[in-house]
Amino acid sequence: MSATNEKSTVDSVREWVVDHKLRTVGCLWLSGLAGSIAYNWSQPGMKNSVRIIHARLHAQALTLAALAGAAVVEYYDHKSGAKAERYAKFLPPMEHPHTHKD
Repeated sequence: MSATNEKSTVDSVREWVVDHKLRTVGCLWLSGLAGSIAYNWSQPGMKNSVRIIHARLHAQALTLAALAGAAVVEYYDHKSGAKAERYAKFLPPMEHPHTHKD
């Protein structure tokens, strides 16, 4: 696999995550919860209530990390202007740009 194909795949995944931030965070939360429950259930000597609390805490930490990652992606999109370019195609073209004359 060449570097250009790999980069385009990474870029396409990044674009999907940018367009579906909440879905991404929700999927990470659900997978974190399921994985933590599976791990905690394999540990002997724990009460079920403790296992569920641990699973919720692990999923909550993963969700906070995912939200922080989404905030970083949003920041770089605003900084680079990529978000403005993405939404510009939905706006009607301006016929007379507003200019200020002194």
